[in-house]
Amino acid sequence: MTYAFPPGGLPDQSQSPESTATFTQAYAVIPASVQRDIVTSFLPEWSDTRIWVLARPLSGFAETFAQYAVEIAPGGGSAAPEPDEQAQGVLFVAHGTARLTIGGDTHELSPGSYVYLPPATAWTIWNRGDVACGIHWIRKRYVTAPGLDIPPVLVTHDADVPAMPMPETNGTWATQRFIDPSDLRHDMHVNIVTFQPGGRIPFAETHVMEHGLYVLQGTADYLLNRDWVPVGPGDFMWLRAFCPQACIATGDQPFRYLLYKDVNRHMPLAL
Repeated sequence: MTYAFPPGGLPDQSQSPESTATFTQAYAVIPASVQRDIVTSFLPEWSDTRIWVLARPLSGFAETFAQYAVEIAPGGGSAAPEPDEQAQGVLFVAHGTARLTIGGDTHELSPGSYVYLPPATAWTIWNRGDVACGIHWIRKRYVTAPGLDIPPVLVTHDADVPAMPMPETNGTWATQRFIDPSDLRHDMHVNIVTFQPGGRIPFAETHVMEHGLYVLQGTADYLLNRDWVPVGPGDFMWLRAFCPQACIATGDQPFRYLLYKDVNRHMPLAL
């Protein structure tokens, strides 16, 4: 299994700047072709690491989450990666390896590793290998709810979570749910959605959840509001609440994407 990640680098002077990069009131598309070296950022408490910030809370747009692509050079990492004690996170490894410590437990992460980190979790991460490690990191402030405990740490792997077919799709559309949807302790889900070639969302989903969608593999035509946009490996889509969406998988391999959405909480009635 392969998992896309920003390509970095810089196109040469013969390349056209035209792309599918788009920012609208309803959605944004940040294609892999524009995820280059000069748009990376650096973070305090991290060494030999650079990040692509793909989403951040914006007033009047999508406000619940931030999404990074984190590239850790050999020997790099952090002993204090998360500065916000209210923030929970999900890590998903795209390439390379990393050593994650949570309390007294150590986990060796590899491509396909998935980690849920509750708020106020003490963790560290280091690249002890000899090649760069690429990790998708999604962050959201946890919203407490009466009678519900904070969910526990979860460390698992893509290969260990079965894909559940959507009803009446003959398996052409399936979702790997790393968190049980009935577990109301969780206020966000980060899943992997897979469409076989020709599979589709057969209606324009229009709902309250915000989305970050990072294409891990394959190609599709994706409906965003009123626009059909061709997407492929490494492309990122950022949707505000109620943006209509649908897709039709193209090509000859599965179309897979890492999907964020906010769930299981009342809508705040005041800012």
